[in-house]
Amino acid sequence: MSISESERAGVLAQALPYIQRYQGKTIVVKYGGAAMINESLRAAVAEDLVLMSCVGIRAVLVHGGGPEIDAMLRRLGKEPVFLDGLRYTDEDTMEIAQMVLAGKVNKELVSLITRAGGKALGICGLDGGLLSAERRTAGADLGLVGDIREVRADLLEVALAGGYVPVVATIAGGIGGDPKSYNVNADTAAADIAIALGAEKLLLLTDVPGILRDIRDEGTLIKEIGRSELDDCIKGGVLSKGMIPKAKCCASAVDGGVKRAHIIDGRSPHSILVELFSDAGIGTMIS
Repeated sequence: MSISESERAGVLAQALPYIQRYQGKTIVVKYGGAAMINESLRAAVAEDLVLMSCVGIRAVLVHGGGPEIDAMLRRLGKEPVFLDGLRYTDEDTMEIAQMVLAGKVNKELVSLITRAGGKALGICGLDGGLLSAERRTAGADLGLVGDIREVRADLLEVALAGGYVPVVATIAGGIGGDPKSYNVNADTAAADIAIALGAEKLLLLTDVPGILRDIRDEGTLIKEIGRSELDDCIKGGVLSKGMIPKAKCCASAVDGGVKRAHIIDGRSPHSILVELFSDAGIGTMIS
């Protein structure tokens, strides 16, 4: 459905105060799920990031790549292994994850942003010691899965100061002389990076509309939720198992000083722009 010129002008006018509000601010976007697989959605995300940069927003993209890792493992005759929904990462899987995330996926995203007219810099958590982690010991043994202990925000600041969109692959180095590399959950990495940069917002792109009171009914979307109420939802069993880690990442980000965290539907084209530059927004906002 086409819109009139006056309606188009109204959309632009509505965006103006948000552009002014976020100009010069840092916004971290975690990118994964269906939006990474569908070509038109991939292009829309790249365009959103370029537009953000053009209006003076300091955008950082943190990406996953689970389906690509699974595909490469199977191509090499190795079946992916998951424990409680989390990837078990042995030495072979770690090597493949590093190759796919830091190589294939990261560079494809940099190329997409560049073709959309932007400036992007691909970086892995190993580069310059950007991300340092230690092996996760809580819960089931997941192999070479790590929890971030340090983020070198100064490296990202250099890229942002040059007008680049840093595109971060979440492979981390060890701490304290540990020579191993670790696979890090992209959601938690995005939260840690947002905290380290003092970000205005953290946006998690997902495959659902946001936090639902009833996962079978999209009409039960919670558009805004306070930090304490989010804890109640987690403890009270309102959230589905898959949503709990994302909700905890948002809680961690807000606790760490990020002003707002959002869980938004990456399946909706230009969902980033709708969230940032419209009155209605999209998804769930945690404040």
